[in-house]
Amino acid sequence: MSPREDGLPEDPQDMKLMIHALVDGELDAAAALAVERRIAADPDLAAEHARILALRSAIANVPRPEISSDFLARIAAIAEVKASGEAEAAQAEAVKADPQPQQGKVIEMRPRATARWFNSFDWRQMAASIVLTAFLASGATQWLMVENAPDSFAVAAANGHRRSLLAATPVDIVSSDRHTVKPWLDGRIGVSPPAPDMARDGYALLGGRVEVIGDKPMPALVYRHHEHLITLVAAPRQYEAKPVPVADDLSAGGFLLVHWTDDAFSYWAISDAERPALDDFVARFREAAAANPAAGSPG
Repeated sequence: MSPREDGLPEDPQDMKLMIHALVDGELDAAAALAVERRIAADPDLAAEHARILALRSAIANVPRPEISSDFLARIAAIAEVKASGEAEAAQAEAVKADPQPQQGKVIEMRPRATARWFNSFDWRQMAASIVLTAFLASGATQWLMVENAPDSFAVAAANGHRRSLLAATPVDIVSSDRHTVKPWLDGRIGVSPPAPDMARDGYALLGGRVEVIGDKPMPALVYRHHEHLITLVAAPRQYEAKPVPVADDLSAGGFLLVHWTDDAFSYWAISDAERPALDDFVARFREAAAANPAAGSPG
């Protein structure tokens, strides 16, 4: 299905709004599937989708700020001053309208709707929102958005694996032959990792795809182990902002991740398989890659 036949907008900004709607769960099943397909076919949209998901995940992990009683008291005082001002303004208008009220006439003074809103508002929620807004507007935002940090990379890699599970196919090139997969990756992004077929060990190579992480295209291999898929993202070492510990076990987005490096690549294996299976895959892949070190091309 071509982009013009899927009913989605062609304007890039409109498509970004559609991606936000997808992430927020605001699309019906048909529209969500169409957006997922467009994301799978467009590296720029895939990068935007990964950025939004990574930011949401990072913000969700920010500790909720503790609000002091003194701060709440100051906010409540502001509300009281506002409510008092509204009441005085209402009284002044009433007096101005009838400066000499008739004897026995009662003038009822009612604060405006704004004052009632201030009195009924949950000040703890407002205080928390103020503190969180200040936190995100400060240098802490740089911590959330730092490019190529290990935790951010792990989240982006996990999100890429999730997208592949939702797509019509988890790979861009379908082949169990590394002599097909590697040239395909080399021809598109100029880099390809070792791609051994370990079917006899229970890990069949399905093919490869291009992942976009931190605005950089990176090769990804996909293996099948029984009913589970394993995505192996191979980032050239020069893309790393700083060294990452070898054999680092992580988790992100509900998936298990194992990270390690060699002289050419920084590898991230992602799957929902059990830990022993993922560890076994990593051990066998590293053994196969070490046996044929010339099989990888960092570009």
